[in-house]
Amino acid sequence: MFAIKAIRDDPQAFDAGMARRGVGPQAAALLALDAARREAIAETQALQTERNAKSKEIGAAKGRGEDASTIIAEVGALKDRMQAGEDRAREGGRAVDEALAGLPNIPATDVPDGADEAANQEIRRVGEPRATEFEPRQHFDLGEALGHMDFEAAARLSGARFVVLDGPLARLERAIAAFMLDLQTDEHGYREVSPPYLVRDEALFGTGQLPKFADDLFTTADGYWLIPTAEVPLTNLVRDQITDEAALPIRVTAHTPCFRAEAGAAGKDTRGMIRLHQFDKVELVSIVAPEHADAELERMTGCAEEVLKRLELPYRVMLLSAGDMGFAAAKTYDLEVWLPGQDAYREISSCSNCGDFQARRMNARYRPSEGKGTAFVHTLNGSGLAVGRTVVAVMENWQNADGTITVPDALRPYMGGLDLIGPR
Repeated sequence: MFAIKAIRDDPQAFDAGMARRGVGPQAAALLALDAARREAIAETQALQTERNAKSKEIGAAKGRGEDASTIIAEVGALKDRMQAGEDRAREGGRAVDEALAGLPNIPATDVPDGADEAANQEIRRVGEPRATEFEPRQHFDLGEALGHMDFEAAARLSGARFVVLDGPLARLERAIAAFMLDLQTDEHGYREVSPPYLVRDEALFGTGQLPKFADDLFTTADGYWLIPTAEVPLTNLVRDQITDEAALPIRVTAHTPCFRAEAGAAGKDTRGMIRLHQFDKVELVSIVAPEHADAELERMTGCAEEVLKRLELPYRVMLLSAGDMGFAAAKTYDLEVWLPGQDAYREISSCSNCGDFQARRMNARYRPSEGKGTAFVHTLNGSGLAVGRTVVAVMENWQNADGTITVPDALRPYMGGLDLIGPR
């Protein structure tokens, strides 16, 4: 969401930012809507001034014993015109807000230009893929052969893009989530939160999923939405709140299921656990003062990277191009883990600085320690990590020639000491 005043002050810069997102010029249409709204407000104010003057004339006329009925009628007519002006101003404001709500965030200046992932920039690589004397298999081949991963049973229950994990793989999923939470809370200073999995329209509007991406979400019969990520409830904890600067930064984390319709993913990753309708994720959210947002993004990305380092999973960090970022992001780093079964790096986390884009939609402010008034907070979110994809990465990177899977050292305390996942 944007401040219309900022667009009035520099419409060319706003259109240039939209162009980097692949969006055509918007400023002229927005300013026309805003001008109509401001004109209605000005007319209403002028009518109010005239009405006040007429009201005084009524009192004066009555004081002189004169008939004031004509003036009273004029005041009544002015009131009707004022109401019409207020309605036009209100509708104009709604039109401006609706137009702004559909526009993505403007990329930060250091974000590379480009229409899609082809323009993303590799920042660094960490770890080397293991050399094996056998052909690595994909996770679904491993899981099905072991008897611990069942897509057919899931399809009978729920349809495509679901999975049933059994025995040690089910425990591995739970172990990974617990390990991530402990790392982020015990060592990185995040506060664990257990949020609702059902939210209202306002929450999804605040973080930018609504109104534009409703088709990617699941909704209930009574108007709730299933969260696509814990970013939604965690970030909205500060909606309509004013936080003292001394209480910032706020750093929270949650392990939740996530529900996505994947409406735009037809034909992509139809096999396996990479793209499911339901998956688990450990989310990281930070609420900070504006001057600390850039540093917080680097910190958050490092917190997510630490999970991969401790699990000894090779990965790379990518700076996303303007055309590949999410709707609310101003700058995003993707962590891509090496999957030997696919012979490719695949996304396992996105860490984004949203600036004040979400805060404006949520009306989330802070009160600076010095000076007067309030200002919008800046919000950041990241996956720390996607649990299902981490299961995939552990399976593929720690697989053995006989199809068993070695449990990484960091996870063994969470697996009851189990060091090898074998067949059922």
